[in-house]
Amino acid sequence: MSVLSGLVEVTSGEELNELLGGAPKQPVIDKVRTALQDTHRQWLAMSPFCLIGTADAAGNCDVSPKGDPAGFALVLDDTTIAIPDRPGNRRADGFRNVLGNPHVGLLFMVPGRGDTLRINGRARLVRDAPFFDEMTVKGHRPRLALVVEIDQVFFHCAKAFMRSGLWRPETWDPETLPSRARIVQCVERPNESIEVLEKHYGPEYAKGLYAE
Repeated sequence: MSVLSGLVEVTSGEELNELLGGAPKQPVIDKVRTALQDTHRQWLAMSPFCLIGTADAAGNCDVSPKGDPAGFALVLDDTTIAIPDRPGNRRADGFRNVLGNPHVGLLFMVPGRGDTLRINGRARLVRDAPFFDEMTVKGHRPRLALVVEIDQVFFHCAKAFMRSGLWRPETWDPETLPSRARIVQCVERPNESIEVLEKHYGPEYAKGLYAE
């Protein structure tokens, strides 16, 4: 028997509203803006991390993390931001998606805060611009940036973070999972020794964060 047998699917917005106890209240709808306000700018200036949701032309989805010193998302004007790319593994899944479908969803986080800033808009890949100099970190001037024209910007409440206890150190237990090196050996490089991988992902790993 399929694990999907017996599912009772929701197939309409009306049914969804009924299950959720009604439509969104008006303040929840009215909080959405189409341009950055001062509070949005302040949040971006303090955020060192965001998640970028994309989909290709066929609808295949990806969510990619981006992180840098706080304020790494450069505000170009009230409706445009730019996010620098940094050296990585060159998969560039999100960037490849944008080439076929410009619509993106961004979630900006601030450590210790449960609320988040969401931006939905249309993105383009840029290989150079005068503002690239402003995005230089540790001598690394980005080769690419994601420029996002804002369609919607709004704050999201903290309930998910409160339920998960994400920022509560007493809930953290990272050692219950295999190390990064052991995960890599299991799913990516089974022929490399754990000693080599542990050395690669050890203290020296941080030295390559901005190296080409």
